[in-house]
Amino acid sequence: MNKNAVFDKIDISLIRVLHTVITECSVSRAAIRLQTSQPAVSAQLKRLRELTGDPLLVRCGQSMAPTDVALNLLEPATIILHQAQAMFGSKNTVRDFDPATTQLTFRIAATDYLDPFFLPELTLQIKRQAPNVRLEFVPLSGDLDYRRSLARGEVDLVIGNWLEPSDELHLGRLISDEVVCLVSEDHPAARLPKEGKRAWSLEQYLQAEHVAPPALHPGGIGVIDEHLAMQGLKRNIAVRNPHFAQLPYMVAGSLLVLTTGRRFCERYAQQLRVKIIKCPVSFPAMNYYQLWHDLTHHSAGSRWLREQVREVVRNLQHVRPPWRGDASNGPRAS
Repeated sequence: MNKNAVFDKIDISLIRVLHTVITECSVSRAAIRLQTSQPAVSAQLKRLRELTGDPLLVRCGQSMAPTDVALNLLEPATIILHQAQAMFGSKNTVRDFDPATTQLTFRIAATDYLDPFFLPELTLQIKRQAPNVRLEFVPLSGDLDYRRSLARGEVDLVIGNWLEPSDELHLGRLISDEVVCLVSEDHPAARLPKEGKRAWSLEQYLQAEHVAPPALHPGGIGVIDEHLAMQGLKRNIAVRNPHFAQLPYMVAGSLLVLTTGRRFCERYAQQLRVKIIKCPVSFPAMNYYQLWHDLTHHSAGSRWLREQVREVVRNLQHVRPPWRGDASNGPRAS
C-alpha cells in the first residue's frame, strides 16, 4: 500500500482513538473517555494496527503497555489533535469559552507544597463555575516526566516550585514565599531564643535530622538541597516521604526539621504543636509557577483554567482553615 493510500484511510477520529488508547493503555478505559463502546474501539485499534504494521499495545503482566512505535506516534498525534481543535473547535478567546456548559477534562500535575488548601480550593472554584468539567490531579513526583507529559498532551498544566523552571515551556509565576524551618515546640532550636542563647547555628541545622519529600525529577535532589549543594553544604535527611501534607505531623512528634515555605507552615502552626523558626541558611525565595506547553497556549479552555489557578492563589490568604471555628465562638473542638 503506497503512502497516499494509507493517508486516505486516516481521519481525525482515528487519530483521536490512537492517542486515547496509547495514553490510557487500555481499550476499556479508552472507550469510556471516548464515550463509545469497547467493541468500537477494538475495531479501530485493529485498523490502526493494520495501518502501522505494529501491535501498538502489548500485554505486560496484568496490564497493557505501548510499543516503541506507539510512543513515537503519540507526540505527532497530540499535535494533530490540538491543531484540529484550533482550526475547527471553539474560538480561541476566553470570551467565547463557556465554563457553565463545557464538558472538558483537565489534567493537572501538582504538588501540595504551596498550601494544603490550594488543590481543594481550586477544585471547588472550578466546579462552581464549570459543573460538568472533569478534573484529574496527577502527583508531581520523580516518576513523572512533566515536560514529556505536557508535550504529549497527557497533562494540561503543571504546578510546582523550581529554582530554574524549564525554558522550553510557557511559564506563569504564581507566588514567592520565604523559606523557613518547621520544628516541634520541644525541639532545642525552638527553645533557644527563650533561654537567651545564641541563635541556631548553621552547623546545628546541617547536623539535625531532616524530613523532606523526594525530588520532583529523576536524579534530582530537590530545591532546598540544590541550593545547599551550590554552597558546598549538605543536610542530614533522616526521612523522605512523598506525602508532603504528612510531614508537619511527623515534625510535631519528633525532633525532625522541615524546611519549606512559610505559607505552608503557617497552616499547621495553627493546629499542631510546632513552631516556625528562621533558617540559619540564607535561601532565595521559594517561587511557585504554573507551566504549560505551546500545544495548549491558545486553547480557550486551558487559558480559563490558568486564570482560575492564578485567582485561587491570590485568594489563598483569605481561605479559612477547616479546623478553625468562627472567631466569635473560638476554636472548634476536634
